[in-house]
Amino acid sequence: MKDKKISVLINREKKRQKTGIELIPSENYASSEVRSVLSSYFVNKYSEGFPKKRYYGGNEVVDEMEILTQERAKKLFKVPFVNVQPYSGSPANLAVYIASCKPGETIMGQALVAGGHLTHGHSVSATSMFYKSVQYGVKINPSKGEDLFDYGEIRRLAKEHRPNLIWVGGTAHPLIFHYEKFADIADEIGAYLAADIAHVAGLIVGGVHPSPVKHVHIVTTTTHKTLRGPRGAMIMVTDKGLKKDPDLSVKIDKAVFPGLQGGPHDNQTAAIATALFEASQPSFKQYAKQVVRNSKELSKVLSSGGLKLIGGGSENHLILADLTSVMGLGSGVFVQKALDLVGLTLNKNTIPGEPSSPFYPSGVRLGTAASTTRGMKETEMQFIGKTIIEVIDIIKNVRLPVEKKERSKMIVEFESKLRKNKTIKVLRDKVKKVAVKFPIP
Repeated sequence: MKDKKISVLINREKKRQKTGIELIPSENYASSEVRSVLSSYFVNKYSEGFPKKRYYGGNEVVDEMEILTQERAKKLFKVPFVNVQPYSGSPANLAVYIASCKPGETIMGQALVAGGHLTHGHSVSATSMFYKSVQYGVKINPSKGEDLFDYGEIRRLAKEHRPNLIWVGGTAHPLIFHYEKFADIADEIGAYLAADIAHVAGLIVGGVHPSPVKHVHIVTTTTHKTLRGPRGAMIMVTDKGLKKDPDLSVKIDKAVFPGLQGGPHDNQTAAIATALFEASQPSFKQYAKQVVRNSKELSKVLSSGGLKLIGGGSENHLILADLTSVMGLGSGVFVQKALDLVGLTLNKNTIPGEPSSPFYPSGVRLGTAASTTRGMKETEMQFIGKTIIEVIDIIKNVRLPVEKKERSKMIVEFESKLRKNKTIKVLRDKVKKVAVKFPIP
């Protein structure tokens, strides 16, 4: 019996994706092969434990599949060990804590408001509840072409607080990461250094972003962003990590199971294997190069249109725009909703030194990984950038109410009024005409 209600929702989501352009940098399109494997017979199996060490029978095929996934990841990222079982990025990162720290010990990571991740020690995360968290930020007004990180300040914090674990990697960082500079700091105090490459894993594999493997002890990544796999994660231990602690790989395994999880999602693991196979093809390197080219082109258009870009532009797949000079504080929500109405999907985001709040941030975050998967290139980036500038010009006089109680009502009224705007409707048609030329997998 077919579930008609779910079928309707699936078709609606398919239409939304086909007729719009996805710009959220943490999203991408998995191939039809990856999605096929994700719904394969592996979805039926329970496999607590690890290859050749299971708590259930009937895992001889699963063992081969998981070993294959591990070997592909080790070869692609050039690491001696990988755990491919984490359900997603957050539990993968938590497993790193369990393997490298005791509850209550000090850890250090990039602040969320400065482009970091919740699991790098943010106050509302379990990683701050169970560990003493020290957060480092980025420069608010760096010079043109300057790195966003103040390594002197990071070193000062590290020497003062002596964390057991330091994180490098973020969710809203538009420039490349200089892992060797973080390694110098971590090595100086004897800390573990973990690189969270969730956003740039595909770019690393594609050869357009430096790899952290030579410099860090542990690497974590999701598998669904620039890597274009299913929603999953991996934890890798490097040669440097094993030199620091020969038992580190064993500790990682134990942290994942039984520390945090029960049986792995075998269908997810198999789909990761397929994504890794696809990422090993020569065409993937061309994809990664185009992602960066598109990001740089889109940055140029947005910048020439009057937007201030954090870091002065983009060196990866991601762009972070500061809207304060155009629309004032907390204006990210208005730009996000307005662009939704024309079929350009991005997300409101905090900016370094955020003058408003995470609920009403003053920036937007966008990226080129998904649109590049569909085959879009520089010409389409010019169209996207000019459309974004045109939409912002329509709403540039809107301001977030000072009184918090007035905000929700005002945003509803703003969106309702904008739906009737003739120019917005024209732009929506233009976006749709461009989008449908580029099929989704």
